[in-house]
Amino acid sequence: MDLRALHCFIAVAEEGHFGRAAVRLHLAQPPLSRRIRELEADLGCRLFDRIPTGARLTPAGEVLLAEARDLLERAERARERVRGAEADRVLVLGTVAGAGLEVGPAALAALRRNRPGVRVRLREAPVTDPTAGLREGRVDLALTRLPFDTTGLTVRQLGEEPVVAAVPTDDPLATLPSLRVTELADRPRFRLPTGTDARWRAYWLAAEKDAPEDAPGPVVASVEECLHAVLWEGAVGLLPAGAVLRHARPGIAFVPVDDYPPSRVVIARRAAVTDPLVDALADALAAAGEARVRQGRRA
Repeated sequence: MDLRALHCFIAVAEEGHFGRAAVRLHLAQPPLSRRIRELEADLGCRLFDRIPTGARLTPAGEVLLAEARDLLERAERARERVRGAEADRVLVLGTVAGAGLEVGPAALAALRRNRPGVRVRLREAPVTDPTAGLREGRVDLALTRLPFDTTGLTVRQLGEEPVVAAVPTDDPLATLPSLRVTELADRPRFRLPTGTDARWRAYWLAAEKDAPEDAPGPVVASVEECLHAVLWEGAVGLLPAGAVLRHARPGIAFVPVDDYPPSRVVIARRAAVTDPLVDALADALAAAGEARVRQGRRA
């Protein structure tokens, strides 16, 4: 039984007249009559007797009136409980190496307009986990970067970000307007721990997938540890270009890398999970990302 049909049925029962019920419902009388006929056909019985003054409930209609009121009350309670659950919901958004953070404010504003009760908590994952905790269920959605193993995940690209080389300011490379990745070959490089996703590791270390994981260089697990390796151990390595703004500090120079593919910023989620609130957050992030790309093109 359709809840809208039950609303119509109750209105006719309480008014005792199809015309008055139609006025009450702000509905033309023919569609109202059609809904009552469809409800009667669904139930297999007549609900009203036509009388000179309007309409009178049949015995079956009397039974349905009590049941319909109860059903609608329970439906409204269900709505309120669902709305309350959404108001209490906290979505956890994972991020890796600052991916997509620049679209966050616009996305959050849009989400709050459409889902005012939803809260979002940011969780920064170590650079050793490109899924930002998705596989372990620690986050609902991830702002991350390709490439990495996306098996079991759904990925939507937001944009691209160039990479830079982080080098000590006393290194001759620091004075260059740009460099090629091969120019880093004879410097100590910061490394990622054993077991890190092979595609991710190969991209950020500018190495082949089958390169040895135990190559010389300080092992790091966060952007801060990368920067510490540059400052204190004279290491060099690749970082997203956003590091120039987010992590600028004395002793470190960020030099654009000309010959390396940009970092692809993406939204990732578990493919097997259906969640309207996660959909809403993903859509808000995607819309904010598209708007940012359009602004960049106009600029």
